[in-house]
Amino acid sequence: MSLIKSISGIRGTIGGRADDGLSSVEVVNIVSAYAEFIRRNKKDGGKGVIVVGRDARISGQMVEKLVVGALMSMGFDVVNIGLATTPTTEIAVTEEKADGGIIITASHNPVQWNALKLLNRRGEFLNDAEGKTVLKLAEERDYTYADVFDLGKEMKNDTYCRRHIEMVKALPLVDTEAIAKANFTVAVDAVNSVGGIVIPALLRELGVKNVIELNCEATGKFAHTPEPIPENLTQISDLMKEDTADVGFVVDPDVDRLAIVMENGEMFVEEYTLVAVADYVLSRTPGNTVSNLSSSRALRDVTNARGCEYNAAAVGEVNVVKKMKDTGAVIGGEGNGGVIYPELHYGRDALVGVALFLTLLAKSGKKVTELKKTYPAYQIAKNKIQLTPEINVDAILEAVKTRFAAEKITDIDGVKIDFADSWVHLRKSNTEPIIRIYSEARTMEAADELANKIKKIIEDMTAM
Repeated sequence: MSLIKSISGIRGTIGGRADDGLSSVEVVNIVSAYAEFIRRNKKDGGKGVIVVGRDARISGQMVEKLVVGALMSMGFDVVNIGLATTPTTEIAVTEEKADGGIIITASHNPVQWNALKLLNRRGEFLNDAEGKTVLKLAEERDYTYADVFDLGKEMKNDTYCRRHIEMVKALPLVDTEAIAKANFTVAVDAVNSVGGIVIPALLRELGVKNVIELNCEATGKFAHTPEPIPENLTQISDLMKEDTADVGFVVDPDVDRLAIVMENGEMFVEEYTLVAVADYVLSRTPGNTVSNLSSSRALRDVTNARGCEYNAAAVGEVNVVKKMKDTGAVIGGEGNGGVIYPELHYGRDALVGVALFLTLLAKSGKKVTELKKTYPAYQIAKNKIQLTPEINVDAILEAVKTRFAAEKITDIDGVKIDFADSWVHLRKSNTEPIIRIYSEARTMEAADELANKIKKIIEDMTAM
């Protein structure tokens, strides 16, 4: 069993001993520590309010009861919005003027996993320092429960998915008239989670009359490995090859990532979700853009082509959001299909991605394959090296920096080496015991060759 505590949340497997994985004991401990953190940083008086939402995974309802109970026992009122996407929960925090929020989701992890994603009063993830404070409070059990007369209460509100759809639909750059006129047929794979509730509903509100639903029953019994990457998307790919739809959309269980499938069944490539949406946004509202260090260089290229400035952030949504605020970016996100559009809120949001992409597609008059050809062509390879306790990651990264000292090096998050026509980024994962090696070049062969070169260097080091 596993438990991983990081800037991406506290996630672990369900089942086993009390001190193993994301046990019920650990859930209550973390939530109690989080509530204590919120209480100590609460600037106004009165009873605190926390929003709770969850994806549809099998363990979600059980964990939800633990989370709600722990918050109430700490003296907080709870607005329980039930089955909801991660971005919906983020929006609910600000709409409720709450003191924070907890999203119960392990995102793209398999069904055995669940997690607690912790939000501040702005509906944004806690930063690294704040997260470490919560973990310290949890480790020391440094929290105090409310007495019987000060217990919190639970209020249920199942309207936020509808509210989220309405807010997306009302965005100035979302053109429902153009989408309806295009008469698209759209396929959706929601991996049997909350995306099956919100994405088809969103599409119909946008004017799409023909929606093909795959795995859209929110049972939590994932029809395939839930990470929306090509090897997991054969079902929708095969469907698209039958010339049944103009575009296919795939979301992960908590609907903060969007993958696009072209009309011929090939992947648009999740790196290009942000590239396409950003290019459309910049064509209407010029401004800065931001993505993380592991995202495609194509965003920089389309940003510069629009006469705007691109900036890179460390991996992690909270880091991208901070850089976006620092630079006044009008659009940003991550190359895993995560689109952040501040016009609505500062969080990765697949609903926003769907609406903006469909508007772009409708206005362009192109097929998705034709649209893809208008963007800079890069291929990104995503590799990893499994970590063992004896591997000194910091020493490996330092050695790689020394080895490539003549190139442009960025070390705000692991080590990224920029070459003239390619790059490679090495970093320790926030969510798994691995070193991620992302490499990008004009061809997949060149990207793989670069990754293999780095892997060989690391293997030689660890064999010594």
